[in-house]
Amino acid sequence: MADADSNPMRRRTFIQKGAAATVAATALTPVASLAQDNTPGSPKPLEIPKRMLGKTGVQVTILNGGTARAPGALDRMLRFEYSHGVRFFDTAASYGTEDAFKQWFAAMPEVRPRIFLATKDGVARPSDMIKRIDLRLEALGTDYIDLLYFHALSGKAVDYGLTGNEMEWPKSKEMKEAIDAIKKTGKVRFVGFATHDQRRAEQLEIAAEGGLMDVVMVAMNPWLEKDSRLNRAIDACYEKKIGVVAMKVVAGHLGLSGFERNLKQLRLQAPVLKQRGLNPYQGILQAIWSDERIAAACVSMANTDQVSQNSDAARRFEPMNPSEIHGLRAALLDAGPIMCAACDGRCGRAAGTAARLADLTRFLTYHEHHGACRWAREAYSLLTEEERNWHGADLDAARAACPTKLNFAQLLPEVDRLLG
Repeated sequence: MADADSNPMRRRTFIQKGAAATVAATALTPVASLAQDNTPGSPKPLEIPKRMLGKTGVQVTILNGGTARAPGALDRMLRFEYSHGVRFFDTAASYGTEDAFKQWFAAMPEVRPRIFLATKDGVARPSDMIKRIDLRLEALGTDYIDLLYFHALSGKAVDYGLTGNEMEWPKSKEMKEAIDAIKKTGKVRFVGFATHDQRRAEQLEIAAEGGLMDVVMVAMNPWLEKDSRLNRAIDACYEKKIGVVAMKVVAGHLGLSGFERNLKQLRLQAPVLKQRGLNPYQGILQAIWSDERIAAACVSMANTDQVSQNSDAARRFEPMNPSEIHGLRAALLDAGPIMCAACDGRCGRAAGTAARLADLTRFLTYHEHHGACRWAREAYSLLTEEERNWHGADLDAARAACPTKLNFAQLLPEVDRLLG
């Protein structure tokens, strides 16, 4: 359960033990990068700390390489991430990036057993996932998948709001039978689900109650409110030894005007950045890793600079204390984020609108931050007119209710201009 101290996250003995003990406890025997394998006299390979992924018995690198906004030469980017110590990779049927893994494995088959590979697929019923396994294997060019996620549980491409018995999937008899059948094939090691739904706290509660899932991947930020339903739900999963992977951690920070802000100013507002020599994104990652419940942060890296910076943040990780995290939060919120990874729908309710404010700003993030312009426009086009029409909503009330204090009055006209 959540702590009763002033810290919104669970960091009891974790921070007290310090970085050296943390890295020692979480690191496995290093695996050499491909560039250095079997090369006499080569320098020590770059290593990233690892943590146990729930009840799987597997330790994974705390930096999980995502491919949702992958560059064109993704197979080369994957090799670069690998050379910088990343051993946990994430893709999905809907990303169109599985083929890059196939190319990589074909060129360097020795790499496959050295990484932990996750992919996702969306289905209408849990039992349908059994039929998707061979499709995913063919697309990936491998004979097994380490972790297969149900993508948003319901398989809906854009509207991840669930209704009816879909909310009960993580503890249902049908899901149990499907997971048993999936693992019985010998082609999938572990099963979980990925979600950034507004009702994800409830989904995680049900997952903890059911105990069927090996892993959950959930949109979150490092400063969840201590008493929030999502924070308590993550606690419940952690207590049940369900592995927790964080996503959308850096998405949308330093938004439309934030990139123009001077790093020196941000470091003044958040001294921990200056003290550790971090940029804001590295600071966010070190803040999320300071929560011992989180096995890894899934981050899509679009270029080699981002890989170098994020892997450097992982190698130099030291737990932040609550005051450092709160200072970082204040500086980043002042910079004006685009997306709220803590959204539970309260913004729309406060604004008195049926418009999907969270999705609208999320799609803007895909367009402006991820560079996934076509994907953002397609997702926007699948919303109904009512879900798009924010005009007439009380945007001041929406901002006041938003945990991340998004400036909807500034952002939503940009949604109309760029995505409409």
